[in-house]
Amino acid sequence: MEESRVVLCGANAYEQKYYFNKDFAKVPESIQEELHIICVLFTEEVGGIFTLFFDEEGELEFETIAAPEDYLYDEIGAGLLVRKIRDTKQELLQSLSLYYKVLILHEDPSKILEAYEEE
Repeated sequence: MEESRVVLCGANAYEQKYYFNKDFAKVPESIQEELHIICVLFTEEVGGIFTLFFDEEGELEFETIAAPEDYLYDEIGAGLLVRKIRDTKQELLQSLSLYYKVLILHEDPSKILEAYEEE
């Protein structure tokens, strides 16, 4: 069974392109800009393709991949940078996940907030 996921945004170092899913156009412009910066700086630093997506439960996940012939891709740097983004942008990532769960998955906000408080 294939995993269901919804891409929020991503950047591609090979094509030097950024993508933002228009289904999330109601996300405030300042957050869209911050996501743009995160994605582009990620690919500038380590290369490859970097994608932020929501999994089936509405959690925001990261994916970073490289072309097989890309010997300059920094896999270790990618892992470290993902960890740094998760640490420094934790509030932003949780807010985006909450937004997705409430507005897209139509979950009860009070139950979601209770789950966050228990963590």
